[in-house]
Amino acid sequence: MSKAQAHDAHDAHDAHDGADLADVDIPPQHWSGAALDCSTCEQRALLQRPPRQGCQPGHACLHDAYARRISRFLSWHPGLADAQLQHPYFEVRAIAVRHASVFRLPALLRDPDETVRMQVVQRLPIAQLLAQLPMLAQDPHREVRLRVAQRLDPAQLGPLLRDPDYGVRECVAARLPLPLLSALAHDPDRAVRLRVAQRLEMPALWALAADPEGEVRRAVAQRLPTALLPRLLGDPDWRVRWEVAQRAAPAALAPLLNDDDPEVCAAARRRLPLAPAPQAGPSTHRSNAHG
Repeated sequence: MSKAQAHDAHDAHDAHDGADLADVDIPPQHWSGAALDCSTCEQRALLQRPPRQGCQPGHACLHDAYARRISRFLSWHPGLADAQLQHPYFEVRAIAVRHASVFRLPALLRDPDETVRMQVVQRLPIAQLLAQLPMLAQDPHREVRLRVAQRLDPAQLGPLLRDPDYGVRECVAARLPLPLLSALAHDPDRAVRLRVAQRLEMPALWALAADPEGEVRRAVAQRLPTALLPRLLGDPDWRVRWEVAQRAAPAALAPLLNDDDPEVCAAARRRLPLAPAPQAGPSTHRSNAHG
């Protein structure tokens, strides 16, 4: 799990401010690796306050190495976040971003740690995100660019169409306006083309019927107008022919009654219950194993 993904998990876990049983098994430790020394802490006066108003070593502490303890502390004291944006520990900076003034955030788009930049992208107003898009589209870490792709208006995703990471391009393909989606129809990655095939409309969808990946062609077969499905009767992938057997007009299914694949043959027979049983004999080929 990347640092950015770990922060996503922390965000989900810390949606409430309850006790974390996992803390019991993680001894308090200063983020630098040394022992925690509350006597030298700038926030030591908070020790005298009641729970949730002060700090609790081992549960809510700005200087602990454990991100959830830092998060609890800053959720109790969000007014201290601005002062932590230059903290030497990346976890403190990343968590402080969640509570800091938005006017302080653009400067952290150049933070050396991708977790901090990711948190900034998730909080910046869209207008500021767009103003920084030329730089963000070139961010060295995929998780940062992925958050940008998730937040932008679909019509603003053009700069990420050729992102070097397939996951970013897949996100773009899932959100891009349909008139622009054909730009990804020949993407080098199967997952991106599959996402395109699940959304693209005719007549552009037909171009993907010749895709080299059977999974992409199957998605096409699931969405093509029924009148075009007979053109896929001879597809080399049994999954595509099975989709044709499910959707094509019964009058077009005769060639599939003796298909080499028994699943395809059975699907066609269910649509044509009066057809004669197929002749028993060895299969001549299998284009794609079941399972």
